[in-house]
Amino acid sequence: HSVSRTSPNLAFVPASLPPDPMEVEELQRFVSNSKRLFVMTGAGISTESGIPDYRSEGVGLYARTDRRPVQHAEFVRSASARQRYWARNFVGWPQFSSHQPNTAHLVLRDWEKLGKLHWLVTQNVDALHAKAGSQRVTELHGCTHRVFCLACGDQMLRSELQEHFEALNPTWKAEAFGVAPDGDVFLSDEQVRHFRVPACPHCGGVLKPDVTFFGDTVSRDKVDFVHQRLAESDSVLVAGSSMQVYSGYRFALAAREKQLPIAVLNIGPTRLDHFASLKLNSRCGELLPLIV
Repeated sequence: HSVSRTSPNLAFVPASLPPDPMEVEELQRFVSNSKRLFVMTGAGISTESGIPDYRSEGVGLYARTDRRPVQHAEFVRSASARQRYWARNFVGWPQFSSHQPNTAHLVLRDWEKLGKLHWLVTQNVDALHAKAGSQRVTELHGCTHRVFCLACGDQMLRSELQEHFEALNPTWKAEAFGVAPDGDVFLSDEQVRHFRVPACPHCGGVLKPDVTFFGDTVSRDKVDFVHQRLAESDSVLVAGSSMQVYSGYRFALAAREKQLPIAVLNIGPTRLDHFASLKLNSRCGELLPLIV
C-alpha cells in the first residue's frame, strides 16, 4: 500500500480494543475472496480525521449535547432557521473544510486502484473520500462542499459562498464553541441575529448545501444507481456505520436478499449485527491497513 501514515485524531473515537489477530485473518479472508467489493462508509470512518459522529457512545454529538441537526422542512420553510444554519456553518467552515483523509480513506482508495473495490457508497458529507482520491464513489447524502439554489438549481462551490458571506458581514464576529458532524458550530441566538445570508446570485432564490438534511429523501435516480452497483458486486463491507439511517440500511437489506456475504467494521452495535457474516469492533484506520 502507498498509504501515508497520518497519526489519527482520537478525540471523537469511542474506546476500542486493538484488532484481534484472528479477526484480522477473518477479514483478510473475506476481502481476498471478494472480486468486486461494495463498500459502505459512515461517520465512523471520519472520526479519526477529527470529525465527530452523531451516535457513538460517550463521544458522539447526541451523547455530548442536546443539539440536533437541522430538519429539511424547517430549513426550507423558515428564514430564521436558514439564518441560524448559515451563521453557524460560516463560522465552522474554515475548520471543517480543512479536515484531511485518514489512513482508512487512503486504504479504500488503494483498493479501488488495485481493482478490488468495485464501488464505494458513503453516507458522509465531508468530501474526505474525494480528497483521498477515490473515483468510484457515490455520496449518498451529498456533500457540504457544494451549494445549490432551491429555485433555479444553479450550483456553486461552498468556498465561493464563504466569500459572499464575508462581503455581506464585514464586521460580524462570533466565537465558536463545539463542533458538529456536518460542519456547523454552536452559537447563541444573540450572535446569529445580525448575520446576513446571501440569496442566489442568478435568481434571488434560497441557497442550500447540496446535502440531504434529516427528514428529506435521497433521489430515486441515486438510489437506483447504487442498487445497480450493488447488483454488480459479490460482497459488502460496511465501515464506520451503525446503519441506523434507512437511506443506507436499505442497501444492506438488498445485499442480504441477494445472499451476499457482509462484513461490518464498526465500534459498537449496528442494525446488521444479526445477519452479517463478520462483525469487527475496531477502528477503521487501525484494522483496514492490516489487510493486503
